[in-house]
Amino acid sequence: MTKIIAIGIFLVMYILMIVLPKRRAIVALCAAVLMVVVQALPLQKVLPSIDWNVLMMLFGTMVIVDYFIESKMPNKIAESLLRISKNVLWVTILMSLFSGIISAFIDNVATVLMVAPVGLAICKKLKINPVPMIICIAVSSNLQGAATLVGDTTSIMLAAADNMNFNDFFYMNGRPGMFFAVELGAIFTIPLMMIMFRKNKEPVNSTEHTPVTDYVPTITMLGHVVLLIIASFIRDTHPWTNGIICMACGVLTIIWELIKQKSTEGMKHSLKAMDYDTMLLLTGLFVVIASIREVGVIDDLAGFIASFGGSNRFVLFSIIVWGSVLISAFIDNIPYVATMLPLLAGVASAMNVEPHFLYFGLLVGATLGGNLTPIGASANIAGVGMLRKEGHEVGFGDFMKIGVPFTLTAVIVGYLFVWIVWAPK
Repeated sequence: MTKIIAIGIFLVMYILMIVLPKRRAIVALCAAVLMVVVQALPLQKVLPSIDWNVLMMLFGTMVIVDYFIESKMPNKIAESLLRISKNVLWVTILMSLFSGIISAFIDNVATVLMVAPVGLAICKKLKINPVPMIICIAVSSNLQGAATLVGDTTSIMLAAADNMNFNDFFYMNGRPGMFFAVELGAIFTIPLMMIMFRKNKEPVNSTEHTPVTDYVPTITMLGHVVLLIIASFIRDTHPWTNGIICMACGVLTIIWELIKQKSTEGMKHSLKAMDYDTMLLLTGLFVVIASIREVGVIDDLAGFIASFGGSNRFVLFSIIVWGSVLISAFIDNIPYVATMLPLLAGVASAMNVEPHFLYFGLLVGATLGGNLTPIGASANIAGVGMLRKEGHEVGFGDFMKIGVPFTLTAVIVGYLFVWIVWAPK
């Protein structure tokens, strides 16, 4: 009976998160409370079920990102890219690649918020339609977020589920990791953009010089990445090592700004800009997923999927990748990935294979699949919202003219890469 109730709570939670996207955190937390009330998860297991390392990484990284944006360093870099661009075509390509590179190390939405305004300013100056450039910036941001451990919430969740460190995204168990699957997809989008924007040959020039107000946020941004890399080579580290590194760098940034400005305004701005919704959402999801695992739902689903895929691992892998693409086109990938990770661990166990290729296939499909539609990823929603404020309404068709080719190109490349490199021989 408890299992049926737990399934019911989970399904209602998912439906409400789709219907009430702005209330996802409240829905997840209420579902978590209900799971404890119906005793699907014992009270003493609630706190251990929450992945504090993931939450600490998110908190610390968000603090650093806010100070980094406020320092104007992203604007300075974007202006440099503009100066080396020959025409609008290459401005679009370079701005997209710039967005993707930044997104590999910081949150996708934060990337769009820092890069898109620069793109809008360029388009205003050149008197061209900003819609294509901003959409490219958004989808590129979403594309490369999965390249490193700190680039996206789903990457952080994958690393926690598979005990991966920062270095494992580049090279793991003697094989190239997710970074190369994602970056190969990004490289293949370059000729795609050259074809789509081949008529945009208007010349460009730039004389703006945005002064950087403080270089310390840039140092802490690079520093926390370097420390994560170093920690990757240390054996038997504490389970919260990555979270502690991100938190420490975030706190150091705040302390520096307090000393420099002799004011708490910067700290208040940073704390106000935090994405508390995502952190509360994850907290609730950790408890809900632990609950359905506790009552045996995860094991039952894993057995069903393993039997559905049969002995053909390629069919199973294909279902996971392309099914994730379709689901993530309409449903936020954070709750989806949070649900699927423990499920795939069970599937891998049932099939007696290492779970890496299933996890990576999930990340390729769920992360890149969000680019199909304007509501499939938070970065897309942020980009479309900025265009709306500028008086440019972007419909599904407008977005998908760019989103669909981007998605298919990147997913096919990542899909083939992961299967060729990681599928059990």
